[in-house]
Amino acid sequence: MDWYRIRHTIGMCLCTTAIKRAAYLKKHDILYHIGDNCMTMFRKIPLYPKLISFGENVWIAAGVSFSTHDVIYRMLNYREKSDDFQEFIGCIDIRDNVFIGTNSTILSNVTVGPDTIIAAGSLVNHSIPGNGVYGGVPARYICSLDDFMQKRKNLPKIEITRGKGGLSEETVAACWKRFSDLKIQQNH
Repeated sequence: MDWYRIRHTIGMCLCTTAIKRAAYLKKHDILYHIGDNCMTMFRKIPLYPKLISFGENVWIAAGVSFSTHDVIYRMLNYREKSDDFQEFIGCIDIRDNVFIGTNSTILSNVTVGPDTIIAAGSLVNHSIPGNGVYGGVPARYICSLDDFMQKRKNLPKIEITRGKGGLSEETVAACWKRFSDLKIQQNH
């Protein structure tokens, strides 16, 4: 890792919230572009960050990897005893209103279109047109964003309050009750 990435990775680690980390990326012009109202849980600056662009309202969960390159060329050159193969590098373009779930991987030369949710643990190895929920390995269409939003609106609401250890005891109890109720509904 070069000093630029080390310095900014330390800077990202010193940011106390994910919203502050996104502001740090923007302030220091680390990515090719980053829009307003973004959140990034990652702290380590990816290799070739100028090949990554985030639109407006982009939310990146923990453990998301952005791979703008591969090193296959080194293996191939060694195998062939040549320098015929070049490092493969490519851009990643995340458009407006995108959420990328925990532990997803976004490969190079991919666009994630607007109004998209990428489910946790997904591999995005091809461009996603947008306006939907995508998940899996490789990521594929699950449902429209409107369908997802309707399902979320129909979930029973609970009052969320904070307490010692993050959530209050009342909120924890309400979450477990809702979980149990939803399991009962799914079994009927």
